[in-house]
Amino acid sequence: MIFAYKSDIGRIRKRNEDYVGVFKNKNGIEFAVVADGLGGHKGGDVASEMAVSHLGFRFEETSFATLKKGANWLVEEVERENELILKRAQQYEDLNGMGTTLVCALFFGTEFLLANLGDSRGYLLRENELIQVTEDHSLVNELLKSGQISSEEAKHHPQKNIVTRTLGISKSATLDEKIVKMKTSDMLLLCTDGLTNMLSDEEIEKTLQDDATLSNKCHSLIKKANEAGGNDNITLLLARAAKNDEVEPQ
Repeated sequence: MIFAYKSDIGRIRKRNEDYVGVFKNKNGIEFAVVADGLGGHKGGDVASEMAVSHLGFRFEETSFATLKKGANWLVEEVERENELILKRAQQYEDLNGMGTTLVCALFFGTEFLLANLGDSRGYLLRENELIQVTEDHSLVNELLKSGQISSEEAKHHPQKNIVTRTLGISKSATLDEKIVKMKTSDMLLLCTDGLTNMLSDEEIEKTLQDDATLSNKCHSLIKKANEAGGNDNITLLLARAAKNDEVEPQ
């Protein structure tokens, strides 16, 4: 796989509470993960960094090569990390109530496992069409699904930042997991809501369609999100299948 990622503080926030990383295990399986420390909570940056760095480190120590084993490993490790974040929050008063969203992917040849908690998203650009694969775990999405608000109202809802599932805060951390079969030309986007709250799916789709490197696409999306207001930290990761021994130009 070819990867590129970028994280930016945005134009309003005083610190970056997002975290992102790509890791490889002993069998060459790759793991990409994006986390968004919950805004308004103390220690959001600690929670997101813990989640990504701990999961990444423990993943690098594994040697599994099957999707089933990877799915089981991820569920177990996310529950374990949830306990660690809760424990850390109890130890330090200034970290009380910290938590993070999580969206991640495990790549196994022509298919990958996509998992999420909270409102950080996973998209697939397939045949130049952007498709949201993950479902937001948020109050606004629950209201939308129940028909209490329209999709237009959802975009500007005053409680848009309330998530219903997190890593940390709650005693349980239930992941949604989906298996996706990849086509050669597919591109995966993992991102925090600092991107999707600033840019529409149509704007993101148009940028990803550009004839540019993954790294340049990342820079372009960050720039556009900041130009649109940059109200939050902005983090995204792009991945696509490599062609032969291709390496992403920097």
